[in-house]
Amino acid sequence: MIAAPAPTPLWTAEEAAAATDGTAVGTWSAGNVVIDSRAVATGDLFVALRGPNHDGHDYVAKALKAGAAAAMVQRRPAGLAADAPLLEVPDTLAGLTALGRYARLRSAAQVIGVTGSVGKTGTKEMLALALATQGPTFATTGNLNNHIGVPLTLARMPATSLFAVVEMGMNHANEIRPLSRLAAPHVAVITAVTDAHLESFRDIGGIADAKAEIFEGMEPSGTAVLNREDGQFARLLAHARTAGLGRIWTFGRHESCDARLLDASLHATCSAVHAVIRGEVISYSLSVPGRHWVMNSLAALLAVRAVGGDITQAARTLSTLHAPAGRGARRKVVPADGGAFLVIDESYNASPAAVRAALSVLAASPVAAGGRRVLVLGDMLELGEDAPRLHAELAEAIAAAKVDLVHCCGPLCRHLYDALPKDLRGTWAEASGGLTEAVLGGVAKGDVVLVKGSLGSRMKPIVEALYALDTAQAAPGGKVASCKTSFDAVRSARAANNG
Repeated sequence: MIAAPAPTPLWTAEEAAAATDGTAVGTWSAGNVVIDSRAVATGDLFVALRGPNHDGHDYVAKALKAGAAAAMVQRRPAGLAADAPLLEVPDTLAGLTALGRYARLRSAAQVIGVTGSVGKTGTKEMLALALATQGPTFATTGNLNNHIGVPLTLARMPATSLFAVVEMGMNHANEIRPLSRLAAPHVAVITAVTDAHLESFRDIGGIADAKAEIFEGMEPSGTAVLNREDGQFARLLAHARTAGLGRIWTFGRHESCDARLLDASLHATCSAVHAVIRGEVISYSLSVPGRHWVMNSLAALLAVRAVGGDITQAARTLSTLHAPAGRGARRKVVPADGGAFLVIDESYNASPAAVRAALSVLAASPVAAGGRRVLVLGDMLELGEDAPRLHAELAEAIAAAKVDLVHCCGPLCRHLYDALPKDLRGTWAEASGGLTEAVLGGVAKGDVVLVKGSLGSRMKPIVEALYALDTAQAAPGGKVASCKTSFDAVRSARAANNG
């Protein structure tokens, strides 16, 4: 029997040393790069980063004991064996960035950069799923989208990748520019510009300017994919033109869009879409609900076309997409008393636009007899001096979504709580921990419970507490079967309109 060839290592000691201008100690090779000693697996290169609260050098011995192939260090930790495998560099963050830069340069992958105030992680997930069927594809894990996450993502990218999807985030101006120059994307997708992170900017135009920094790492042959319906579209278009990009493609309902939405049938667990993408008429289903997912799917398919992919094949794969945890994942919970209810987990982040989008999904979610639509909301952070008003203004959207009960936490959400009709008010608490008892004690059979808030509001523990009630261990995920009927309805309606 002929043995299978050994897998090609991601990094050899010699190549990593050349990439970082560092010194390799020992002979080693690594199949992955990690920055958290708790996540180390056999064969990983552990990068000992120094932060405000922790120093990775304190965990080098632990990482090596756990099976790390080597550790990147800027000082030799005390107590290590003389022959401990290391990569010694002047600065480990700079070393990680150098690894990412080298990995990008050695790769022939078509790179898609994704940013936006909302929807960037979901769009990244759609692209990763769609392209994976068309060639070796590598993408950002989770939300590793900052000055550490983007270099780490690139450092993990195999040289054999044909496609790469890199998410880029920011809280301030001048953060995306170096990330884009590092990733050098061939395609840049900006999903939407909203008032998220408004406290760091003069106005929403400043946010658009910061998002447009993604164009600065691109060659003139690159493609910008822009939301034609976004309020900052004209500003982003001007930035793309100033950057000299050769192709600027748009998505939306406007007749001039390169990806034009013709019809969308929105349901509680899925959506059916009929669109024209660069002249090709296409129908497809999404196994996630909400118009925001529909719009971002148009952006994803445009980006697939821009890197030479097959959009028909890509669209077909989107029916298998499930919303990530914290970003719309749905789970039926069956407690011991059998009174099942549904949880929609939007606990990862929040902005006014994102809350409104989530509320539209809640409104479309059917409730069983006697069930209620319940909103559990934490503070939306980083909104600046307008934060109290922006929270209070959600009361109108909540009423329009036919929400029956609202629990909320945080000093900013107090403004919303006070603006709500008294019959909608559940419990308000200073922090999320003060809501858990009220939410768990009040949830009832047939309820649909939406949990949302900024990451700093710590809403995930409430989701976990709700999941802990489950005795059936129901798996998260939506259903797509109803979208077949939706397709037929959409097509019939269009045929009637065109007849």
